[in-house]
Amino acid sequence: MTASEKRNGTPVYKLVVRDIDFYYGANKVLHGISMDIEKNRVTALIGPSGCGKSTFLRTLNRMNEIIPDTRMTGVVTLDGKDIYRDFNDPSTIRTRIGMVFQKSNPFPKSIFDNIAYGLKVNGIKDKAIIRTVVEDSLKRAFLWDEVKDILDHNAYMLSGGQQQRLCIARALAIRPEVILMDEPASALDPLSTSKIEDLIGELKKNYTIVIVTHNMQQAARISDYTAFFYEGVMVEFGPTKELFTKPDRKKTEDYITGRFG
Repeated sequence: MTASEKRNGTPVYKLVVRDIDFYYGANKVLHGISMDIEKNRVTALIGPSGCGKSTFLRTLNRMNEIIPDTRMTGVVTLDGKDIYRDFNDPSTIRTRIGMVFQKSNPFPKSIFDNIAYGLKVNGIKDKAIIRTVVEDSLKRAFLWDEVKDILDHNAYMLSGGQQQRLCIARALAIRPEVILMDEPASALDPLSTSKIEDLIGELKKNYTIVIVTHNMQQAARISDYTAFFYEGVMVEFGPTKELFTKPDRKKTEDYITGRFG
């Protein structure tokens, strides 16, 4: 069951993945993953710990390349271009495909400088442009009203939920087209989690989002499509509502009904 079979009209796929195998040394951890990821939609990756979700997520912006003794076969395209063969510089891909990690990781800098950092690294020096982008990014991350009067304060003074939204704002500042999120709310309290989920719902109007989550209720709430991974295999992929209510595979049903995992 593919996403394309379940939507009216002609979907636009931002990322297309074909036959991805991935190895840590001699250990094969992803087996023939293929997936079409639709533009301006949220795609959730679910499955038990160690099933390959985060490893797969990192193949989508070449983050696995920084891990020694790993290799990948297969193809990942962004707007039809192979991100491994058509781009010499991985940083180009990581600018277009941003990433937010499980643990918030603000820089030991001011709130303002956290957002401005990526702009300056990319050669933007105009202070007026930087100020505009910082404000816009914080507004998009639903954080501006909480920090607009303390932009010169160290980011570490923010709460955990605020720090995570700051990291999302930092990713937005460099104008990505895709945002990858690796369990962005797993360490947060329920109120902060709700804010992150609301933010994701708003961001998909302008971005394509792929999120790893252990929380099946969260996947059901925020995603348009869901992929279920088990032991490095993508068992099933389709519209979230259908996967959760009428899964094609018994293993999917067993997982979402709590029989294992």
